[in-house]
Amino acid sequence: MQIHHLLYGTPVPTDYASYFSGSPLIYPVVAAAVDAKFGLAGARLLSLFFMLGANTALYAMTRRLFSERPALAASAVFAVIPSTMVLGHFATYDAAAVFLLALTAWIIVRTDRAPVAAVLFAAPVAVLAVATKYAAGLYLPTLVLLAALVSWPHRGRSSMVLVRAVLFVIGVAVPILAGLHYSDVLDGVRATTTAREHGHDGVRELGWKTAEWGGLMFLTACGGAIAYAHRGRMNESPSTAHLGVPGRIWRTLLGLLLCATALLAPAYQIHLATSVALYKHLGFGLLFAAPMAGVGLTRLVGAHFRFPQLACVLWVATLCVGVTKSTEWFASWPETSRLNIVLRPHIIPDRGRYLAESPNTPVYYLRDITDQTRWSSLYYMSYKDAHGTVHHGKDGYRKALADGWFDLVVLDGVAMPELDPVITAAVRSSGRYRLLGTVPFSETGRFRIWVKQ
Repeated sequence: MQIHHLLYGTPVPTDYASYFSGSPLIYPVVAAAVDAKFGLAGARLLSLFFMLGANTALYAMTRRLFSERPALAASAVFAVIPSTMVLGHFATYDAAAVFLLALTAWIIVRTDRAPVAAVLFAAPVAVLAVATKYAAGLYLPTLVLLAALVSWPHRGRSSMVLVRAVLFVIGVAVPILAGLHYSDVLDGVRATTTAREHGHDGVRELGWKTAEWGGLMFLTACGGAIAYAHRGRMNESPSTAHLGVPGRIWRTLLGLLLCATALLAPAYQIHLATSVALYKHLGFGLLFAAPMAGVGLTRLVGAHFRFPQLACVLWVATLCVGVTKSTEWFASWPETSRLNIVLRPHIIPDRGRYLAESPNTPVYYLRDITDQTRWSSLYYMSYKDAHGTVHHGKDGYRKALADGWFDLVVLDGVAMPELDPVITAAVRSSGRYRLLGTVPFSETGRFRIWVKQ
């Protein structure tokens, strides 16, 4: 829809910018172009390439900060955490945002000795990361501090360190503020990020989920930060003993910055009291902690590979957690191929009105005979009855179903479980619908399908 709007001026039927957590003109357009050519598998491969690119940038950044061995270790451990595995499999804009953040960090580190204005090369990439996924803005302070910190060993206490950070702030802030002022994405930023509705998940529950998904890597990074602060030399060769290393204060600040960044997403999710998207957002922060995790693994191995088995055990444990948790998340999504087969004969091509708990799936797979304008979800409802009265929320669903407004109703009990009984009761009491059947999608889960009589 966005591509047709850009190329031919076709009106966009839905104000995506008002509720997407990223600009609908960036990742959706790229993914749609890939999907049109290679299908869903191609769109998922695009995410895999983004995550591979993020890992490549992580390797290059860590190698620049420390040396070859911590870079390899950081890349190895980041590749097997649950967030990386999930984001490398699903077609979602989080993978693109992680890649752009990694690329921004690499440019900042790579230009540490260049003229201070060279840091501006990282600014448009950072802006693109935030535009792709608004939550990426949470990591802009880390990038600003990193811009100042990495140039400190080469410029001493020169004011150029501060100038470098200020230039990066200006390079990022001006386009972002201009975009918010001259575009219509501000509502989306508020709805999905700055003024997001709070949930009901407790601190203990969120802390446990955080520990499950990223605790092992975070502890490794903390160990690496402590070890690096204690001893800065990374090379074992006696011939390099004369080479200087950054001071202890700098090493401590770098470790604190990178490790503390991993706590930003959990802290924000605890503030919102919700675990929604926590599994994805953890990967954003762990990307920055990964260099210190690489140092931690390297120090665990010891000089001249004295204890490689310890690092191997830690990496395998991280791999097992990654495989287990990512598999659990993959399995949590309902399998819909049989549902689409059942729905197809009951969809009126380019006509009809349909209500579904998760409408995007049938809209995608049945797009040859229907489109998004025909479908309503359980996230928002505004229904005008025959007398011109507008009904919202639960009352809107009840009135619309009582009037037989929808031709088809599909519930799964997963996406919006709190509204599921409301819709079920309204469907049964209306007398206008019959149960077409149920379609299993797990051992206990069932799609329930009603059609208008």
